[in-house]
Amino acid sequence: MSDVEREAMEYDVVIVGAGPAGLSAAIRLKQLDPELSVVVLEKGSEVGAHILSGAVLDPCGLDALIPDWKEKGAPLNTPVKVDNFYMLGEAGKVRVPNFPMPPLMNNHGNYIVSMGNVCRWMAEQAEGLGVEIFPGMSCSELVYDGDRVKGVVAGVFGLEPDGSIGPNTEPGMELHGKYVFIAEGVRGSLSKELIRKYDLSKGHEPQKFGLGMKEIWEIDPAKHKEGTVSHTMGWPLGGNAGGGSFIYHAENNQVFLGFVVHLNYKNPHLFPYMEFQRFKTHPMVRDLLEGGKRVAYGARAITEGGYQSMPKMVVPGAALLGCSVGMVNVPRIKGNHNAMLSGKAAAEAAYAAIQEGRQGDELSDYETEVREGAIGRDLKRVRNVKPMWSKWGLTSSLALGGLDMWTNTLGFSFFGTMGHGKTDAEATEPADKHKPIDYPKPDGKLTFDRLTNVSFSMTNHEESQPSHLKLKDPEIPVKIDLPKYAGPSQRYCPAGVYEFVQEDGQEPKFVINFQNCVHCKTCDIKDPPQNINWTPPQGGDGPNYPNM
Repeated sequence: MSDVEREAMEYDVVIVGAGPAGLSAAIRLKQLDPELSVVVLEKGSEVGAHILSGAVLDPCGLDALIPDWKEKGAPLNTPVKVDNFYMLGEAGKVRVPNFPMPPLMNNHGNYIVSMGNVCRWMAEQAEGLGVEIFPGMSCSELVYDGDRVKGVVAGVFGLEPDGSIGPNTEPGMELHGKYVFIAEGVRGSLSKELIRKYDLSKGHEPQKFGLGMKEIWEIDPAKHKEGTVSHTMGWPLGGNAGGGSFIYHAENNQVFLGFVVHLNYKNPHLFPYMEFQRFKTHPMVRDLLEGGKRVAYGARAITEGGYQSMPKMVVPGAALLGCSVGMVNVPRIKGNHNAMLSGKAAAEAAYAAIQEGRQGDELSDYETEVREGAIGRDLKRVRNVKPMWSKWGLTSSLALGGLDMWTNTLGFSFFGTMGHGKTDAEATEPADKHKPIDYPKPDGKLTFDRLTNVSFSMTNHEESQPSHLKLKDPEIPVKIDLPKYAGPSQRYCPAGVYEFVQEDGQEPKFVINFQNCVHCKTCDIKDPPQNINWTPPQGGDGPNYPNM
């Protein structure tokens, strides 16, 4: 649709994504100069609708951005009071004491939050400063002026099922900026385009990812311990995959229950969603949840490559922010504070450039601040934890990773900077090298099938639009994925989007139920031949998370 004529609107800064990074950038720009014109485009039906995070929030990002956030009513209501870490076996657990852990692992001073609600509050602060925020506006294309990113196309609606323009098509608008900030979150489509077009990953390690799945439960008040944070490792994943869980006791008798599976697992028979459901059958978790009810479900990918996987962040006219770069501190399972700091840093670099009369160049000061400032220091100390885990397994990496974090606290590492090697897609091995895994059938009370759980994400896609999940070659799923890898898309998707259907005597058919998609992007990451391309559907479609 790049040849379609559209109206254009001009801004000083155009921001794609109303997550913590994009909103922080918008707020900081207006703090620096109220006269700057700033627009934020959000693909969710409202701010927060597509935000999913654990989350225990380190408030350092908010402290830097809005020091009086408490007085302004930020929804940080549950300080962490108790910090637990367990190694699980099938029937029991061992608590790992806190004292040998590096100081950076301490959660005291942090808050259990709904990041969706934090972003809603941040959007109110931004709008109060004069930022224009347009939810329900997917950004489907970048607009270039020569080698420079000039803007984005947003608000395309009503395409025909084959992607063509029909009588009800709204072609959208071009929004141009002196600078464009891409804050889409993990594996965004515009971020991918910039990384590929400008070869931004050259000289950096491949990005690594995890799949995070989350349920919110309302539990028996007698079992609720507000402010308690627990993390687990070990069972049920064992040696099949890296990962672990979180259990956060939030306000209102709610528990945020999450499970993360690192996507570099080898066995294509692994079923991350069913590993999450099986985790809930552990006596510790079952006892907590019995008598309660699940009220929400969702999933999203997590960037886990860390310091050495961050690509170059700037191109002429544009900058990548937050999870578009990958700023998660893996052992802490925290990235929101760094996303906020990245938005603040990008805003300050753009403001200085605009003050100097510049536009459309590379904001190199932003990248320098990220790599050498607070974000870089946070990530550099833990840079070897993920590759250690991948190379040496859970037990060895716990000991060596702890040692490395301690020595990095003192300013050095025995291990230098370790590499990641393969991408997560390349890590998948042929099915005949592995045994299938038998998973118990969900009971409908504690454990649930995927489609039932997806209904608790309030996901909706207008069915007459083109599928936003696009195959580069429609024959690959049946000719390669199914015979070689046992059709792993049937299992790695936490929303039941993909299935192989075979009728009597017929060749298997690959079916994409795009209406179920919760926008986690796992398919784009884990598909072995890299044949699935996740693109944004029309604006407002997807999950509608209430308080994830």
